[in-house]
Amino acid sequence: MHDTPGARYDTTRKAWENIWDNASVEVELQTMTYTRARQTMARYAAYLPKTGAILEAGSGLSAAVITLRRLGYPVIGLDYAENALHISRRYDPSLPLAAGDVHALPFAANALDAYLSFGVLEHFEQGMGAALAEAYRVLKPGGVLVLTIPYPNVVHRLIQWRRGGRLNDDAFYESTYTRRALYDNTAAAGFTVVEAMPTSHAFTLWGLGGPFRGRGYYQTSALADALGGVLRVVLPWAFNFSTLLIARKPQR
Repeated sequence: MHDTPGARYDTTRKAWENIWDNASVEVELQTMTYTRARQTMARYAAYLPKTGAILEAGSGLSAAVITLRRLGYPVIGLDYAENALHISRRYDPSLPLAAGDVHALPFAANALDAYLSFGVLEHFEQGMGAALAEAYRVLKPGGVLVLTIPYPNVVHRLIQWRRGGRLNDDAFYESTYTRRALYDNTAAAGFTVVEAMPTSHAFTLWGLGGPFRGRGYYQTSALADALGGVLRVVLPWAFNFSTLLIARKPQR
């Protein structure tokens, strides 16, 4: 496990700022209505409190913050990309948002009831250990950690093979984590894993293109959704796009 930022730490951060400049809250919100998003949310929402404070660390254009708040969950968004926060605030000035780094959160120890991280920790070349340690610090004893992290599924490995073993370019970093690696990193930070489950099998198929892609933004086709439902039962891990992990900070 690495502790210091890698060479692509700053360039990856800049790449995300550029991504948000060319995105919209309305489009991001639409993705929250997709079948895969609703299924994943249904699994983790059962662990979230309706009182207290929940942080989404790396909230981007706040689609998850907005959606969860509409359902009655007290979610705060945080992102280092201030342009994403400004775009979110233009959509809804009432959103509770903060600028900050997931490696140095602007919250006191034992202050939060839940910590959410959706597709964020895989972008650190130095590994996820430092971010998980900070999540542990700010959570109350008994607090809930919710992560989604890309999994090295069969399509991912096919793409890697076609690229000659390369997945990342010189400016942008992304990794995948096996179940074992995700468990080990989470346990090393002090958390107790409650469960880990494979999700978004249809989106794994989306990566193959063609008939598996719908017309919308990162939308899967009806064929992908149907086949993904089958794969979720018969080959749940081989076609897992993103592992959903639920863990807790132990009670004192």
